[in-house]
Amino acid sequence: MVTRFIPIPQPTLLVGPGSSGRLGQAVAGFGHSKILIVTDSIISKLGLLTPLTDALTAGGAQFVVFDEITPDAPIPLIERGIEVFQSNGCDAIVAFGGGSSMDASKAIAVAVANPGKSLRSLAGYLKGLRSPIKIYAVPTTAGTGSEVTVAAVISDPANQRKLVIVDPRMVPKMAALDPSLMTGLPPHITAATGIDALTHAVEAFIGNWKTPYSDGMALSAVGLIFENLRTAYSDGKNLAAREKMALASTYAGFAFTRANVGYVHAIAHQFGGKYHTPHGLANAIMLPHVLKYSAPAITEKLAQLAVRAKVGTEDESSDVLAQKFLDAVDQLNADLGIPKVLDALQESDIPDLARAACHEAHTGYPVPRYMTQEQCEDMIRKVLPGAVSSKKKKG
Repeated sequence: MVTRFIPIPQPTLLVGPGSSGRLGQAVAGFGHSKILIVTDSIISKLGLLTPLTDALTAGGAQFVVFDEITPDAPIPLIERGIEVFQSNGCDAIVAFGGGSSMDASKAIAVAVANPGKSLRSLAGYLKGLRSPIKIYAVPTTAGTGSEVTVAAVISDPANQRKLVIVDPRMVPKMAALDPSLMTGLPPHITAATGIDALTHAVEAFIGNWKTPYSDGMALSAVGLIFENLRTAYSDGKNLAAREKMALASTYAGFAFTRANVGYVHAIAHQFGGKYHTPHGLANAIMLPHVLKYSAPAITEKLAQLAVRAKVGTEDESSDVLAQKFLDAVDQLNADLGIPKVLDALQESDIPDLARAACHEAHTGYPVPRYMTQEQCEDMIRKVLPGAVSSKKKKG
């Protein structure tokens, strides 16, 4: 409940093509001794860093690139990033990339400022005594919203689980939403990250910690996603759609930072920890199931979402609108090629996955309708390989 009541800083946002270069110009003027750029090897090879690094060089700023980030930001890799930060005498970080680069950057920033603490001991709420190192962010996917959030999700491969570090002081000071960096994203990543953003917005809106501020951000995000995600998916070079998706991701990030998430995330985190399923994909697979389960408790909210998504009009009944939104989510997933099952899922793992998901949801999230261990197991079973075809045979 901490995030409901504490002040959450908001980064200065630079928006539009070329904004990553403008962020570089700004950061170069801040007088840092050396900046660590945290990214992955693909971004580095594609030359996406060039506008930023050229601007830093032109402004006389020193920097070093750490481009070893892999999906899920595992602890050993973050420890290597800490080493690079310290051995190069850095005093600030630019997180450049998808959610893993953002999460790794935040974890490095907290760990470096609190040298006596291990990454595992920093997991949880406000475990670092000292303020993290300054972070600036350049997201290259429109999904996680990490550029504006208070959390970093990292993976603990030794224990096959995800750890969440939460500290409002980790929110980046400045973020560039540069759609020109996103035009080369493959369609399947555009799809999964886009539904990740939708999940953030929807879970923030239907949960019990919503505020007028989070509602406004969530509804704006949902409207932008339904208007632009299919275009960004089918026409990746469309800068206007990419920019609006980047804004949607950021708005959704603002929403769930204040109002938190729910069962979709609780289950998705278990899939990520056990099977390394990409987080956006795990959310996309589970979102329709969780919404259908929650529907009896959130009919009015689903109706509002339907109107904002422009899949229904205000003169229709709440029940009709709620069903239209559920159908619209199913249709969006289908149009984006989101699979209906999780290929890696094993029947024997389901009890443990459900137990961990229920624990996470019931101890940390303001879910609108609780489910039992058995109900959670049944829901996860719906995405078992073969579950869809066996349902069809029965019908």
